[in-house]
Amino acid sequence: MTSTGTMTAATAVATPATTTSKGSAALAPSVSLPPIDEPQRLAPSEARELSRVFFERLAVLEEGTPEYQYVRNTLIEMNLSLVRYVARRFRSRGESAEDVLQVGTIGLIKAIDRYDVCRDVEFTTLAVPYIRGEIRRFFRDATWSVHVPRRLQELRIDLARAFEDLEAANNHDPSAAELAAHLKLPEEEVREGLIACNGYDTDSIDRPIQTAGKQQTGLVADLMGCTDPALDLAENIQALKPHLAQLDERERTLLRLRFGAEMTQAEIGKELNLSQMHISRLLNRACTKLRKGLLAEA
Repeated sequence: MTSTGTMTAATAVATPATTTSKGSAALAPSVSLPPIDEPQRLAPSEARELSRVFFERLAVLEEGTPEYQYVRNTLIEMNLSLVRYVARRFRSRGESAEDVLQVGTIGLIKAIDRYDVCRDVEFTTLAVPYIRGEIRRFFRDATWSVHVPRRLQELRIDLARAFEDLEAANNHDPSAAELAAHLKLPEEEVREGLIACNGYDTDSIDRPIQTAGKQQTGLVADLMGCTDPALDLAENIQALKPHLAQLDERERTLLRLRFGAEMTQAEIGKELNLSQMHISRLLNRACTKLRKGLLAEA
């Protein structure tokens, strides 16, 4: 015969309880918890029914006790299928499936700790948004290759949704103006968000080129462009045009013969019946005018 002041762990788990409208616990007759050998293998319908029983029990147990930890841990294991269900929607993001499941489990635990069985609301109604929110926060804060402001990280998600909606409706890639109108945002902000999207992921320029059905022919770096020196020349010519127009006819002729026809000063002197020294002074004067005009613009 045992003392009335002692209580075994099994008896503690089966201790009856009820909850008041404010969530406080009081001892009352209740059904003991059913034993569960493999909580993760339960079908979703079974997990949903058993979760209700376990939540009622969790509400009356003292936090930190072995019984409380057992019930809470069992609830986590029983509802891991919710994490897998939500995580499947993010499998195209390119991140490790294990990392996404771990982050989603954090959301599940938060939902379990905040669930109030007295509200008579399905646990999945609370759990799914918590899990989804935790995974999205993970992608927003931890998966960007280049750090960008949080508002642009959040804008990337809105832009992706708007892009899909507009592409499906109009059968073409939407422009920045169309995205701005759809999201009711300034076009400049949308353009900034599109540029920031380039910082979401990066790739090594030393990675071999991946081509379907063909052998690798080089590295990604081989596909990257380089600066064409002729572009600088074309830009300088366009900048000189208005200043050349301000020179007189003789100065323009001298420049054309010297730099266009690539004639020497002596050859130009014979062509124009002028001394080489005079040709040199005229060329220096013309080049000085052009130089001053370009420096004044800078």
